[in-house]
Order: sequence, then structure tokens, then C-alpha cells
Amino acid sequence: MKLTIKTWRQENADAAGHFETYTLDDATPEMSLLDVLDRLNDHLVARGEEPVAFDSDCREGVCGSCGMMVNDRPHGPTPNTPSCRQHLRHFGAITELKLEPLRAKSFPVVRDLVVDRSALDRVIEAGGHVAVNAGQATDADAQLVPHDTSEAALDYAACIGCGACVAACPNGAAHLFAGAKLLHLAALTQSKQERGRRAKAITGQMEHDFGPCSTYGECATVCPAGIPLDAIAGVNREAMRFGFRRKPN
Repeated sequence: MKLTIKTWRQENADAAGHFETYTLDDATPEMSLLDVLDRLNDHLVARGEEPVAFDSDCREGVCGSCGMMVNDRPHGPTPNTPSCRQHLRHFGAITELKLEPLRAKSFPVVRDLVVDRSALDRVIEAGGHVAVNAGQATDADAQLVPHDTSEAALDYAACIGCGACVAACPNGAAHLFAGAKLLHLAALTQSKQERGRRAKAITGQMEHDFGPCSTYGECATVCPAGIPLDAIAGVNREAMRFGFRRKPN
């Protein structure tokens, strides 16, 4: 199948970017978006041209590295699916792709489709961790966690940090990401001792680097992990809990 690819090219963070249009004559329905970029780069290198830079790692929908804008939507047309799992067979009659880096003020462009998502890392560094007393490891069943609680915690922990929620939000908010981290750790016995400090640290860092929640819910429709919208409510709930208690817990 013949595919027209309009992709963003930008040499570095300080350079002015622009779109370049390429034609791919040997695309197949089985190709993922990353396969398409691989094939395009093969042709560009063969012609002595600079390949398109993009992020990828596992290509199994686990790592979150491959985020990009596809026809003005984070990751692509299939809801709740990362770019590496978006296949041309699911694009219907679409034969033209517009590829851009994730568009958000907090994600500066590094080169072409690659962005710097270290703002998400700073949120995790602020409070996405657990401090426990060192010593001999306890038995796995020493602190019992109800099945429903552990399942809920695992659902929130499924967030892969791809940044699609931020790019989808008109305000560039990271509430879905931050809420997933807060609710994941708040549910578990081992991490409850720092619950208040964590809420203050994560919400503070999030508000420093990202915009306010738009309340429209665009983030949940593009999240590859299917993080529910109640994660956003969890941000305010955890922050208010800390404010009322006035001391870490």
C-alpha cells in the first residue's frame, strides 16, 4: 500500500522545526507505526539522507517510550493503545499520516519526534517512592493486603509514563499520571506511613511543571494503561487529606 507521511523534522531543541513529506510505497497493513518509521528510515539512509529520530524500546506496549502525535492525536486513532501497537490495518481508509512529537510545554523537543519527558521523572522523584526500615526481609504474608485492594493498586501501577495524557490535555495537565502514582501507593500498607508527605511533594511538583486539569477527560481516552478518571479525583483527595491532617501519616 502507498502511504504519505508528513513528519516533523527538527535538528535540535534550539532549531526551528518544520514538516517534511515522504512517500512510502511498500507499506503493509501488518506494520505498526514504528515499523513504518523503520522502513522510512531505511529508505532515507539508502539515499544518504538523515533518518527521522524517534523513541522506542520494548515495542510491546509496556515501556511508554514511543509516544508521538499521530494525525493530531497522542499515539494514534485506536483508543488506549500506544504507538508501537497501532497497526495500519486499524487505520481504515487513512493513507496519510501526520507525525509530530508529543505537544506539551512541559515536553521540549530534543530532535524530530523525540521529546524530553523528564518533568514526569521529577514527579516520581518528588514522592513516588517508599521508605522502609532496613533490616532482615519480612515474610511476604507478614502484612496482609485484601485482594480487591491489591488489584486496585496494580491497576493504578499499570501507568507506563508515556506522557499521552499530558499531550491530550488542552492545559498540559498531568493529573492522571500523578493520581495513578498517589492512589497506587496510598492503597498499600507498606507505603501509608508517608502518605501525607507524598501527596504534598507530588502535587507540588506537578503544579510546578504542568498545567491545571481541563476536566474534559481527554487523558483517559488515550491512556494505553486504561487508567480511570477517578485517578484525577485522587489527586485532590490526597492533597486535601494532607491539608486537613496537617501532619504526615
